[in-house]
Amino acid sequence: MPDSTPFPLDHLPLRGAPGAPALLTREGLLDFAALERAVGSLAAALAADWTPGTRIASWLPKNRLACLLPLACARSGLVHVPINPLLKRGQVAHILGDCGAELLVANAARLATLSDEDRSGIATLVDDEQIARCLDRDERLPPSRADPGSLVQLLYTSGSTGRPKGVMLSHANLSLGAIAVAEYLRLVPTDRVLGVLPLSFDYGQSQLLSTWSAGACAVPLDYLAPRDVIRAVEAQGITTLAGVPPLWVQLVEAPWTPGAALSLRRLTNSGGRLPASVVRRMREIFPAAEIHLMYGLTEAFRSTSLDPALLDAHPDSIGTPIPLAEVTVVRPDGVPAEPGEEGELVHSGPLVALGYWNDPGRTALRFRPAPAGSPEGATAVWSGDRVRRDQAGLLYFVGRDDAMIKTSGNRVSPTEVEEAAMASGAVAEAVALGYPDDRLGEAIALVVRGEGPEAALRAWLRRELPNFMQPSAILWRNDLPKSPNGKIDRERLKRELAG
Repeated sequence: MPDSTPFPLDHLPLRGAPGAPALLTREGLLDFAALERAVGSLAAALAADWTPGTRIASWLPKNRLACLLPLACARSGLVHVPINPLLKRGQVAHILGDCGAELLVANAARLATLSDEDRSGIATLVDDEQIARCLDRDERLPPSRADPGSLVQLLYTSGSTGRPKGVMLSHANLSLGAIAVAEYLRLVPTDRVLGVLPLSFDYGQSQLLSTWSAGACAVPLDYLAPRDVIRAVEAQGITTLAGVPPLWVQLVEAPWTPGAALSLRRLTNSGGRLPASVVRRMREIFPAAEIHLMYGLTEAFRSTSLDPALLDAHPDSIGTPIPLAEVTVVRPDGVPAEPGEEGELVHSGPLVALGYWNDPGRTALRFRPAPAGSPEGATAVWSGDRVRRDQAGLLYFVGRDDAMIKTSGNRVSPTEVEEAAMASGAVAEAVALGYPDDRLGEAIALVVRGEGPEAALRAWLRRELPNFMQPSAILWRNDLPKSPNGKIDRERLKRELAG
């Protein structure tokens, strides 16, 4: 088990040997000594202009600055708010307004997409090239002595209704999460970890932090096609690759060179279940690699992982709790479920987040006292996901209690898709639903009542929503079914789609 003593997040880079490679981006290679200097310089520049607790948002590709900001903000006492670069203006404006960011760091093209209203609450907008010059400053801040339980980051994630909400993460959440992942993945200093997932996604950020926790080298990559990933794996001698199910579907269909395929020693999946056929192909293409199937949620970072040695015998399992996580299966009456009995997955321990930013109502619904008898006690995150545990202690995912659509490894709020459709003027009513899809996990069906035309609606949605929120199917109806209280009957629509 890793040491569970919490410490400030920005101590992580010190675990790497000074001359060992730490970060390779298009700007070049940093060893751990240079990484420490750059973080200290950036932290000093931020601390000179901003008071502790200020929210600093970044809307960046995976460049050097984007990778260093989480540690620099932690060191300077600021709260980092990374924004997915795939999001469009509307989603970004909501996040900026909700978190009260006073500084936004982005490239000039992204800054230009924001309206005056979007910028109204932001004191400063900074081009990323301008702030990147701070990385070479002589003045540097040393590692912080912050309270490990203090707020250090807001990660925005969609809820089943409404706009994305900010999950509040502490120094201890992120630092201990990184240590736990490095422990169970058995990362070592000679590993080279390719980062293809967004750094605004807890899974993507975890790769970066756990890599540094192990003293290994992170290689972030913005890619356009599977062949870009394959080229990077071979060119950089990548040993570790993480993905979500839709990416793995694409990667196993792509032509891998022997050099690239045999370079990989460790493959991980989260964000949805991998079809058995995909796992079989991964086994065939990457014979030297361990395959780790995992389950997590942003509110508790990561909960379980399946030992690769058990994959063939238990391909449907999400495994057992990771180090530092306590996972309980609880029946609706609050009693722990027996083996084979379904219940809600409840996660407690030091990886549980602090709650939702500026939203005590939703925090109280999700973050509640741990089940009776919990060794960790205190607050737990009640996931809303149904699981069961077998006699051997392995967990199996059964289903989701909420209305979230999980597609391409992203959690999509139906409300966001519906609001965008309504704003087009092409429809009068809209309902977004998920339906099973082998490639995406779930695809999005948009059921609408309106005049159309469909081409105009789709063009509007492409402008307003990122690709992973685009409906695969748009179904036009003269009327949408209503429940007795006058609301649209979503369950009836789901049944109709399933039929």
